[in-house]
Amino acid sequence: MRNPQTRIKDFIKAEANRLGFDLIGFTNPSPPQSFAIFENWLAQGRHAGMAYLARPDAVERRANPQLILPGVKTIVVVALRYPRPQDAPAFPAQPTGKIAAYAWGEDYHQTIPQRLSELVHRLREETQTPFEWKILTDSGPVLERDLAQRAGLGWIGKNGCLINPRLGSYFLLGELFLTLEIEPDQPFETDHCGSCQRCIQSCPTHCILPDRTLDAGRCISYLTIENKGAIPPNLREAVGEWVFGCDICQQVCPWNLRFARPQNDPAFYPNPELSRPHLIREIRLSPGGFNEKFNNTPVKRAKRRGFLRNVAVALGNAGGADALLVLGECIRSESEPLVRAHLVWALGQIGGDTAVETLERALQIETDPLVIAEINLALQKLSIRKD
Repeated sequence: MRNPQTRIKDFIKAEANRLGFDLIGFTNPSPPQSFAIFENWLAQGRHAGMAYLARPDAVERRANPQLILPGVKTIVVVALRYPRPQDAPAFPAQPTGKIAAYAWGEDYHQTIPQRLSELVHRLREETQTPFEWKILTDSGPVLERDLAQRAGLGWIGKNGCLINPRLGSYFLLGELFLTLEIEPDQPFETDHCGSCQRCIQSCPTHCILPDRTLDAGRCISYLTIENKGAIPPNLREAVGEWVFGCDICQQVCPWNLRFARPQNDPAFYPNPELSRPHLIREIRLSPGGFNEKFNNTPVKRAKRRGFLRNVAVALGNAGGADALLVLGECIRSESEPLVRAHLVWALGQIGGDTAVETLERALQIETDPLVIAEINLALQKLSIRKD
């Protein structure tokens, strides 16, 4: 007769696979081994504007997962693949921006908890035993990748991503805390990054640190999503055409180049409008148009003002006569000062007589100090460039 723990474990694995999860592992709620690294990262201020990460209650819970759910005995960690960046459908319209591949479909903050809730429902039917549970996915104070490594799903790479030796790193993680006791899996102990430096060398903003953490204030994903203010001028050109997130450090990883495979989950199937957004259409999005287009997608997190800020930077980096035309149009009609400030930068980045004339006209009617400062900087830059 099979051990009851083994039977429950096998049932959870089978159900998780049925629900579309690609990796499933089990660990216990002991303190995370990487907590000291996290604490040092906070102490150095590498979390940039994400002050919620340093709240004392959140730090305490990350140090002790047992505080997440009293009586927790097992943490089930699941990984759900999302499309590879190279699987984006061809979209001929130009200029196009780039959205990180995990955000091409449904919002995983909804998809993963829904599937884990179904798993819990089936588990309750199967065990006929009372238990408590808690579901998290990038939404609670836990060190997810530490838990995933302890559950045997992979190792934490130099870019800070969890890498599985068979499937690469294009994964979204979720956790199911249970008061049921289930034998943990063996941790993934081997580091397969070796001497490879591709992710570090390929990052355009040089945000990857030696201890496998990031300087968030320089990371394109932070700058285009979590950052609620202006993108620092010295980093705007490096942002390129990314308008939400960034995949560069994963795209160059040999484990993805060799082992990541296409993903066919309908929840994350690449949509041309999301995977390769038409920048000239995006910059004209009204508040209602933004909400309608990005409802139930991760892009909603950036809000319209943040997303259009990013689109303005991408247009400046893409350049071209069409970009100049729409930038001039939007600088007159856009109500958000943050967006106007980045439209100004984009005009200065592209340059030329048309840009100068547009900026000079804007200066005559602009009232916001941030935008006025950006106009003066852009005109100064263009004057120096002309000389």
